[in-house]
Amino acid sequence: MDYLPNILFALALFIGIGYFAKNVKKLRRNIGLGQDLDISDNKPERWKNMARIALGQSKMVRRPVAGLLHVIVYVGFIVINIEVLEIIIDGLLGTHRIFSSIGSLYGVLIGTFEILAVLVFVAVIVFWIRRNIIKLKRFWNSEMTSWPKNDANYILYFEMVLMTLFLVMNATDIHFQEMHSGNVISQFIAPWFSHFSEGTVHLIERSAWWLHILGILIFLNYLYFSKHLHILLAFPNTFYASLKPKGEFNNLEAVTKEVKMMMDPNVDPFAAPAENAEVPAKFGASDVQDLNWLQLLNAYTCTECGRCTSECPANQTGKKLSPRKIMMDTRDRLEEVGKNIDANKGTFVDDGKQLLDDYITREELWACTSCNACVEACPVSINPLSIILDMRRYLVMEQSAAPTELNNMMTNIENNGAPWPYNQMDRLNWKNE
Repeated sequence: MDYLPNILFALALFIGIGYFAKNVKKLRRNIGLGQDLDISDNKPERWKNMARIALGQSKMVRRPVAGLLHVIVYVGFIVINIEVLEIIIDGLLGTHRIFSSIGSLYGVLIGTFEILAVLVFVAVIVFWIRRNIIKLKRFWNSEMTSWPKNDANYILYFEMVLMTLFLVMNATDIHFQEMHSGNVISQFIAPWFSHFSEGTVHLIERSAWWLHILGILIFLNYLYFSKHLHILLAFPNTFYASLKPKGEFNNLEAVTKEVKMMMDPNVDPFAAPAENAEVPAKFGASDVQDLNWLQLLNAYTCTECGRCTSECPANQTGKKLSPRKIMMDTRDRLEEVGKNIDANKGTFVDDGKQLLDDYITREELWACTSCNACVEACPVSINPLSIILDMRRYLVMEQSAAPTELNNMMTNIENNGAPWPYNQMDRLNWKNE
């Protein structure tokens, strides 16, 4: 029976990590539903972007208050969880604070962790106040329904509880307190438990220890269902982000191929296609499978912070478009497709729905000014504009469903070589328009 706690700990660890691995596999599968995209260029620049943006939080601190608080939570939460390694070793081997043998350095580490735990707790409270008391506008847009709002708060509560358990665990650890090294915060909490018997204090310490590690495992597995998946995906997302100038529009290979065939003097444009002729690719995107895998990675990485929407000029003028909603809708549809595949033994069965119209309306798509403000604002290099443009392409090239104003402009360009309805012979009438 002496080994029962170790066996239970190993079982909890196996289940927690196993379920996380299962969800990671599902995540990779869903992202892999996207179209192939070769992103193997300029790796030094990509590593630099990942270090600067994902690790260094360079785009977060453009808004100083939120940026500083986020850095505290980010650094504190990551650094404090270094102690998880010690907890895992202790849990598996039945030891107690196995790293304390390194001497004074251990006290420095734990002391640092305790200070960070308090800072994280304070920062999280400020975040909660900004979201729920002050009610910053970008957290309360129409797309922020019950789940997105609750999800954000659940994470804040998680962090408060985990930081509290960490400090209580240290404060009730009699052996640790007797070391008088590293208990820079917990020494002030320890007197709260002085009226309890030694056995009760030990029980509280063990309970806090178990709840702390189980809480971390629960938090780890909650990430897949939460916007906080960006904690993990921000790194690959910033690494693979486009290095091209933001205004550069990519050419569709399928379109280029079609044009070359039309211009080939050896090809009869009126001839019937050969029986084995390749079917032309679909132009643009109407569903998540038409998007590339980076766009799907973008959708899963979205933090729902709303910076993109708050910077969007169309949204500011009352238009229906919200770049954040574009990413949220893409992720929701991708999750729906993934569940469809799971339910049908690995095969997608047409459900009569698609991203276009069922999730994202045409009004939203055509409200976009393609100014790239959302792309510039995103703290983790997400590109909502690329999805908007691909869906517009589908509307124009597959359904000929562009707005009347755009159709008139394209007709004028085709006939007159300019967007205005003047004959080319009358160039002087429109050259200064």
